[in-house]
Amino acid sequence: MNGGRVYVVESCSNLKNSSTARQHLIMRTTRAIHAVERLKTRSGNPRFAAISLSGGLFYLVDKSSGTDQKVSEPLPLDDFVKFVDAYGPKKPRKISKLDAAFEEQIKRSKG
Repeated sequence: MNGGRVYVVESCSNLKNSSTARQHLIMRTTRAIHAVERLKTRSGNPRFAAISLSGGLFYLVDKSSGTDQKVSEPLPLDDFVKFVDAYGPKKPRKISKLDAAFEEQIKRSKG
């Protein structure tokens, strides 16, 4: 994808069947792209991008300064997704009104 969104390049030359290579590439890059999209939403910074290297390694870059600032070292897919999910602000926890009232009651009873 262009326009400062997500750039993903990966070689699947080690796979024999071209349709298998495409499916493998799509499954791998989709997880990486979704992790970066979640980060963009949480952080409010639409300039994060996932870069994929041959061998199934990914790294995160921040393009908000006008240049590609490498945020992580090349990581295997699972480690990359964990890194991106832990990076930046955390997703606000959704709680019900009853849970919020219960937490408030606990705070009042302690202090």
